[in-house]
Amino acid sequence: MAKNKQKDILVTTALPYANGPIHLGHMLEHVQTDIFVRAKKLQGHNILYFCADDAHGAPIMIKAAECNEDPEKFTKKIQKEHIEDFMKFSIDYTNYHTTHSKENKDIVNNIYECLCKNNLVYTKEIEQFFDETESMFLADRYIIGTCPKCKAENQYGDACEKCGSTYPTESVINPKSILSSTTPILKKTDQVFFKLSKFKQILKNFINKASLQPSVKSKLNEWLKGELKDWNISRDKPYFGFEIPDQKDKYFYVWLDAPVGYIASTKNWADQNGVNYLDLWSKDSQYEIHHFIGKDIIYFHGLFWPAVLYYSDYKIPNRIHAHGFLSINSEKMSKSKGTFITAKNFSKNQNTDLLRYYFASKLNSKIEDIDLDFDDYVQKINSNLVGKLFNIGSRLEPFIRKNDYNISNKIDKDFYHEQLLKYDFIIQSYNANEYSKAINSILSIADDINSYINHKKPWTLDNLEAIEVSSTIINLYKDLCILINPVMPNLSNKALNQFNIEDPDFTILGKDLGDTKINNYVPILDRLDTININDLN
Repeated sequence: MAKNKQKDILVTTALPYANGPIHLGHMLEHVQTDIFVRAKKLQGHNILYFCADDAHGAPIMIKAAECNEDPEKFTKKIQKEHIEDFMKFSIDYTNYHTTHSKENKDIVNNIYECLCKNNLVYTKEIEQFFDETESMFLADRYIIGTCPKCKAENQYGDACEKCGSTYPTESVINPKSILSSTTPILKKTDQVFFKLSKFKQILKNFINKASLQPSVKSKLNEWLKGELKDWNISRDKPYFGFEIPDQKDKYFYVWLDAPVGYIASTKNWADQNGVNYLDLWSKDSQYEIHHFIGKDIIYFHGLFWPAVLYYSDYKIPNRIHAHGFLSINSEKMSKSKGTFITAKNFSKNQNTDLLRYYFASKLNSKIEDIDLDFDDYVQKINSNLVGKLFNIGSRLEPFIRKNDYNISNKIDKDFYHEQLLKYDFIIQSYNANEYSKAINSILSIADDINSYINHKKPWTLDNLEAIEVSSTIINLYKDLCILINPVMPNLSNKALNQFNIEDPDFTILGKDLGDTKINNYVPILDRLDTININDLN
């Protein structure tokens, strides 16, 4: 197999909002990212993985008030719950932090100071929606109405999920306050703006240089062809967040300090481990920076975020990986329809490695929505994992047990090396986010192995011949368990216990076990019964 030069890679996922539980829609992104991270680690790359809770904004302030809690205390409790949920799905962060932190405040203030020094911020009077019932200016996501571009109804005040457009909140047709269900009025207020309009050429250069999916590149270029408007980076009190240093009663808009949370989480880890975080995030950093995000926040990560970083002496990301949304049984996630499934409830009833597998079997490098169909889920697990992959170990058990679990270095080299030639494609598929191709190739090898067993019929052979067949297959089975490790780390490690492999990596792929004694086979996975979605709520 080809060897890749070791790289330094820093990976982030979009920050979950700290006003509610992690649901399976969140988990899709974190599983996708974690598979990428684990596959890179197994190849020997130096990879760091950071995330944090997005802990600021009016929605959190309001939710905390509903719970009769201080916003800071409320977000700490939510952060603890989020970390517990991610651990249940084996999401292996280097560090998980919060945007409501000293690190984040210091870095945000530093970035703001850099923007001010470069004459990239200014104050002007504008009109914003104001809820007279609640006596407060409304955050973008607390306005719903008709999209001014495609006329889709029930869209948020800053972006349309149907056509992907972003727009000033004031342009929303028939606006309504989510808080009071009343029609807000327009009220004058002074706000701080970032001169995003000055960055067209810089952002064009970024788009041409960065590694982006074709559809992402196309959408960003489409936005650049239009008017690139300056960005309002302030909000009026009451607001839970960081106050802007040189402004009275103004707070940084959550979309300024939220992505800074990537850097702050890095600094929090670096300070605890004797590392200078600027070695990872400065413009001279040798680290590749990868962001994994949903398709709804491409504008922020592809235009606003690189522009903010450009004059702040921080490194602009090398690669953005965008993905689609998750539906459940062909329905949008909805509490009323019973399709809003939390990670916590799912993990109580199901093996989380299996959901990781199902997501991987459908994920590719395109921005496609994914449907979690539970009938299909059960069928795939039973057919592909129970019936094909882990069934290999079960089929070999009688012959290896007969030889007291000793295997031979005498193997069918032709068949063995024929399968080894497929490994590079699997690894490169992981690197390209083509997880479904990696899964299909692993299952194709499993099919070949099962056909080989059927053809050789070791139950009809004498002991020495049966051991040769078994030794050939057990070496390939070991490799398959390693190749699928990024997807199903727990089940993979359980299977690899048979070979006393505790810390698998891709360097041991294709290295036969030789003359050795292995452990007895332990059943890895039972067949699934039909899943009632009501049991997951």
